[in-house]
Amino acid sequence: MNGGVNGVALTVFIFFFVAVTVMGFLAARWRKAENEASLDEWGLGGRSFGTWITWFLLGGDLYTAYTFVAVPAAIYAAGASGFFAVPYTILVYPLIFTFLPRLWSVSHKHGYVTTSDFVRGRFGSKGLSLAVAITGILATMPYIALQLVGIQAVLDVMGVGGGENTNWFIKDLPLLLAFGVLAAYTYSSGLRAPALIAFVKDGLIYLVIAVAIIYIPIKLGGFEHIFSAAGDKFDAANEAAGKPVAGLAPGSSGTWTYATLALGSALALFMYPHSITATLSSKSRNVIRRNTTILPLYSLMLGLLALLGFMAIAAGIKVQNGQLAIPQLFEDMFPDWFTGVAFAAIGIGALVPAAIMSIAAANLFTRNIYKDFIKPNATPAQETKVSKLVSLLVKVGALAFVLTMDKTVAINFQLLGGIWILQTFPALVGGLFTRWFHRWALLAGWAVGMVYGTLAAYGVASPTQKHFGGSSAEIPGIGQIGYIGMTAFVLNVVVTVVLTFVLKAVKAPDGVDETSPADYTADAGDKGVQVELPKVGAEASGH
Repeated sequence: MNGGVNGVALTVFIFFFVAVTVMGFLAARWRKAENEASLDEWGLGGRSFGTWITWFLLGGDLYTAYTFVAVPAAIYAAGASGFFAVPYTILVYPLIFTFLPRLWSVSHKHGYVTTSDFVRGRFGSKGLSLAVAITGILATMPYIALQLVGIQAVLDVMGVGGGENTNWFIKDLPLLLAFGVLAAYTYSSGLRAPALIAFVKDGLIYLVIAVAIIYIPIKLGGFEHIFSAAGDKFDAANEAAGKPVAGLAPGSSGTWTYATLALGSALALFMYPHSITATLSSKSRNVIRRNTTILPLYSLMLGLLALLGFMAIAAGIKVQNGQLAIPQLFEDMFPDWFTGVAFAAIGIGALVPAAIMSIAAANLFTRNIYKDFIKPNATPAQETKVSKLVSLLVKVGALAFVLTMDKTVAINFQLLGGIWILQTFPALVGGLFTRWFHRWALLAGWAVGMVYGTLAAYGVASPTQKHFGGSSAEIPGIGQIGYIGMTAFVLNVVVTVVLTFVLKAVKAPDGVDETSPADYTADAGDKGVQVELPKVGAEASGH
């Protein structure tokens, strides 16, 4: 690092930040509804977004500032094992093609705003709905916090805020201002703000990656030199450690870890509340289907982005915090003005998903805790007000999390969040295709998966942490190291299936299913909630 403030880069960064701030507040007038006092309008953008708006919104939602910083940082530190993010984003799109249109249809038909709304309606269980809601909120909080890590990495490299010995308030003031502005326009404009800003964010990211993948290799002498330098570094690291710890290709010893992490991450991605919030904002099920076919363009972008990790090695980037490797690469390689553009892409790449995540977490609290358990007769206006306030509290909580804890802790808690959110898969995706699972069995399976996953992660140590030091551990009965989330998920499914057989055998009371088979294929023309009496049990499912 140069140790000073990069004035040109900072000026460009501030220009784009001010521009998206203005857009965030103006978004309240974009597609303005007659009645804004409803979660459909504030929290889902009126369920009115078409194919390209949804594409940019989902891209801005899933490919975050943390992705921009952490994926190439993982390549920089450990080599090709960090590429697991690329195959998992390829696996996820055929998967969501099968179930997201069904979720959109039933949610449109019944006015569901959250996944917990669907679970409650499908299984007639507020307890299971509450479990899904709490899991979603817990998993989202550290994810929001990691967006701050991305912004902090940029600010650190630009020299903004002073050094480590600077007064904490002065050091963190730029971050406080950034999220203060984020909180204000999210409160004002709801989901419309990140939807509008996502156009700028994704445009900048594609521009920066396109330039970086051509310009930086030319300056470094080509990809042959880049891969050679990375190979030399990893060979030296392996020799010093006395075992394979990194490489240009994943070692055979890491096959199970790589495969289970990719598969588990693919299964978990659209269990996150913010993914579903962006999905339900679409105006038709065909918008969802089209998006599953064009979203893989982001996977291409991600593969190119990951290569920046190797470029940082070849450029001789030396940082104590790996999260600074890519911002420092941009600082060293690009002209100052384009460094500002690249930093703006990362900074705005934090604001968009953070806004969607806070809205999604707030909607879960409002619909599935406040309305279900605190004030069942809450009006749409009251729901909207509560959701706005909770979205502020969620951001404050994430900010406090980052400012008071080490960044490594934030990263590892996000990994723990991935383990947790995967445990909602049987209730959500299973419920979209069958009513066979018993609500109590699903709740028990969820509890087993959560407890096992948490305890297993607690027992993982790292060089910087005694507990929660990673997300991989030995798979019981197999002896291979694998993703804890997948092991917990398998236990979850086994418990759910076995207990469903038992509970059906003893004729335990089943919940009321308020959905019908036609709801899962309904489109935008089929409006309104059905008024027929709900059917019970297996009769209602038709599956």
